Amino acid sequence: QVQLVESGGGLVQAGGSLRLSCQASGLAFSLYHMQWYRQGPGSQRALVATMTSGGATDYADSVRGRFDISRDNAKNTVYLQMNALAPEDTAVYYCKADAPWVTTGYWGQGTQVTVSS
Repeated sequence: QVQLVESGGGLVQAGGSLRLSCQASGLAFSLYHMQWYRQGPGSQRALVATMTSGGATDYADSVRGRFDISRDNAKNTVYLQMNALAPEDTAVYYCKADAPWVTTGYWGQGTQVTVSS
């Protein structure tokens, strides 16, 4: 059974930093592309960052230069370092594992990030 468990969310002041973690189990982690999504109040879930199985990265324009995605295949964990946080970054953050042979991907349960002004 595949499980993705996010952690590291919380309340932070604008300008602060948080590091999210997502630990995966039940899958060959190193073969999967890992992604972070977020869903703010009244908004649709949106892609924030991607790290492919080969290590390539991509970011949404809104977070490029502030957020950094990384992974530790030995720990089956993907991270999202978030710097210079702003109130508009407030959202529930989800990690997702994806691969060409997986129809819909695997999702974590989400972790809340709240940025106060």
